[in-house]
Amino acid sequence: MKHFTCWNQLLALMFGQLSNRESLRDLVVALEAHHSKCYHLGMGRNVSKSSLSRANQDRDYRIFEEYAYFLVREARQKRKIDIFKLEGNVYAFDSTTIDLCLAVFQWAKFRKSKGGVKLHVLYDVETQIPTFFHITEASVHDSKAMKQIPYESGSYYIFDRAYNNFKMLYKIHQIEAFYVVRAKKNLQYKTVKWKRRLPENVLSDMTIELAGFYPKQYYPGPIRMVRYWDEEQKREFVFLTNATHISALQVADLYRNRWQIELFFKWLKQHLKIKKFWGTTENAVRIQIYAAICTYCLVAIVQHDMKLDRSTYEVLQILSISLTDKTHLRELFDKTKFQNDKERFGLNRPNLFDF
Repeated sequence: MKHFTCWNQLLALMFGQLSNRESLRDLVVALEAHHSKCYHLGMGRNVSKSSLSRANQDRDYRIFEEYAYFLVREARQKRKIDIFKLEGNVYAFDSTTIDLCLAVFQWAKFRKSKGGVKLHVLYDVETQIPTFFHITEASVHDSKAMKQIPYESGSYYIFDRAYNNFKMLYKIHQIEAFYVVRAKKNLQYKTVKWKRRLPENVLSDMTIELAGFYPKQYYPGPIRMVRYWDEEQKREFVFLTNATHISALQVADLYRNRWQIELFFKWLKQHLKIKKFWGTTENAVRIQIYAAICTYCLVAIVQHDMKLDRSTYEVLQILSISLTDKTHLRELFDKTKFQNDKERFGLNRPNLFDF
């Protein structure tokens, strides 16, 4: 395996991601079909099923995790943009469960007859790049992953209802960062003061203190509560935040942009290989997830550098059928046309990498 380097392994895995290979055997067969070009692409002279399988099993996943973070930094730097006109970065934090067959992935026991792992992601809303990822057992509660986040002073963190962990929210407040979290329905509190003049759709904007023995101990200070009526969904949302310097509408707008992390998870599961795995060990699963994140970052970089006026689906389709082609990328994207693509794939919906 000494001739099959980590770089060869990563290229082979990313080839599998972009060409949508279903299994390890499928991936190796596809590589063998392009055998004469693989060496010049840096994949080595020969990629065998046994060498790739052994590398996925034995090579430390942290090598690929570190490279994924390198690509994240590159992609974020290129796609830097100030949409919200706030001084700090804006992040959304959430998780997605990746189901695994318990009969094959016995180490990933979730329920009595179900297996899985959970991918926790901190997502940069403005650059649309995942900046931090943490993989745990599927049984780990979402809020427990909050303590793993590398918090930055002055940045904004958006959470859903599952993250009403007041001990962690107070720590965010103490380091002078800001949070927006959707409140639970059974929240106990007492009102300290409220604003009288409110903009349209803002039902109330008030300062509260938490009631209840433990919440009051975990979060001893005041919290801002904003009640907002969403015209589009015809429903009320209640937000908790420590950001008193922004308007109530900005609070609602920050939370509204949390949908982008949901879109990221959907895109990742639909277009990259993190549902069918090419190895059964925990190490192999982690390596494949990091290879998927590397692939995502490269697509984001290509889309930015080439200023492509195309959907993400089109970019992936063109790359998938041209991976070993020597044609310049600019020519590929200029010549290839997808007719009626919006109608066929519903791309009139909000699209990843688009604002």
